[in-house]
Amino acid sequence: MVSFLSKKEHSLSNEFLKNGYLIKKISDDKALSFIKKLFIKIIKNKKGFKNLNEKEIFDNTHKYINKNNLNEFRLSLISSLNDNNLFHKNYFQCAKSLLDIVVGNELVMQKKINLSLQLPNDSSSLLDVHADVWSGDSPYEAVAWLPLVNCYKTKSMYILPFSKNKKYEKNLFSKKVKNSQNLFNKIKKDVHWLNVKFGEILIFNQCLPHGNVVNKTSETRWSMNCRFKSVYSPYADKKIGEFFEPIS
Repeated sequence: MVSFLSKKEHSLSNEFLKNGYLIKKISDDKALSFIKKLFIKIIKNKKGFKNLNEKEIFDNTHKYINKNNLNEFRLSLISSLNDNNLFHKNYFQCAKSLLDIVVGNELVMQKKINLSLQLPNDSSSLLDVHADVWSGDSPYEAVAWLPLVNCYKTKSMYILPFSKNKKYEKNLFSKKVKNSQNLFNKIKKDVHWLNVKFGEILIFNQCLPHGNVVNKTSETRWSMNCRFKSVYSPYADKKIGEFFEPIS
């Protein structure tokens, strides 16, 4: 059978099937610029941030906010961002070229985009090893993970790639695995620590175990995440109209 895919599409498809994720440069610079400027506009209205430059706002956030106020600050930002009518459209544009290949072009999108802030040496913002399908997500969803800073080492996240997942999948829920830390210790030698620079986007399969650890760098991590799936593929607990909205 003749393939209708280009060499580039074949290559990206094979890479995603092998690893369970793609990290690529964003092709729509205007969309990314819109998002960054929107963040800066909203943040500069917050107490203590008005006169800060971009580096101070993002990489050095921890110098201007107490970790006890971090979640309230984060939730306030999420609310303001999701109230902007163009935020979702521009977020999608950042991911569109890869989603077209990995998921398709008839899509639903998560209604509320999430924001993660992780201060240096702060253990209050951890997501222990997990796979989203363990808690009610459809295996047909893909996550678009967009950083606002350069994310590397413990300032980023890890994922167990497809090639290694088969090694563990039969034992993930054995009685010997008593908690998430125990599970991480079991798989940590095989996880990939993802280096995602500002200007790049990560698309990953949330069936695979992933998470983060305490940020041991001297910089704050800012990243967003949003789920996409084909409008016609099976849903799990999160339904269209409740959690997802059709976009194409």
